[in-house]
Amino acid sequence: MNESFGKLYLVATPIGNLDDITLRALNILREVDVIAAEDTRHTRKLLSRFDIHTKLISYHAHNEHHKTDTLLEYIQAGKKIALVSDAGTPAIADPGFYLVREAVKKGIEPEVIPGVSALTFSAVAAGIPVDRFAFYGFPPVKSGRRQKFFEQIGNEDKSVFIFESPHRITKALSNIVEYIGPETQVSVVREATKVHEEILRGTAEHLLTQNGDRKWKGECVIGIAPQLD
Repeated sequence: MNESFGKLYLVATPIGNLDDITLRALNILREVDVIAAEDTRHTRKLLSRFDIHTKLISYHAHNEHHKTDTLLEYIQAGKKIALVSDAGTPAIADPGFYLVREAVKKGIEPEVIPGVSALTFSAVAAGIPVDRFAFYGFPPVKSGRRQKFFEQIGNEDKSVFIFESPHRITKALSNIVEYIGPETQVSVVREATKVHEEILRGTAEHLLTQNGDRKWKGECVIGIAPQLD
């Protein structure tokens, strides 16, 4: 790495409870020149909570290709940049991968500031085997691709975790019943670390029956146990 370069930090932030921020993350957010945030309004609430006044710029899925060159130019000029997502760890179903890849190409070694993640929280809380597991991100919306998505999960020999929008949780449970099996052991982790945190466990059919008419709210992670013979 060029010693004249600044620094790129990928900083994990709380997924709900702001007290989950690490001391190291707070120190980094205070000392960098710029914080690139998925949603500056959201991140400003976090910064205000801890009396941090670092400059904010937006960096999200719709502008990351355009903004990446600018951020890397800042770093090459000796600036320190922190990347944060709205919640959790950057690059895990959030902006970050493209910036890391392009930084590495230019000889910039990113420094990851670890912390809470909805994925690891859910893996611990799920109550299904996690000695090995896979993360599949968000399911496709279109029916054909969605069917293949869940069928592929059904062929896994390990637990799988997915993110899903609250208004499609019932549909996801129905997809699991149809394409993987009604007796599939499933967990739904909702609003992790927040006031209304909820963890549901049971077969896909049971959870679908119990919650079929429910209007889901909040961030959700679904864990799907492997179909072992």
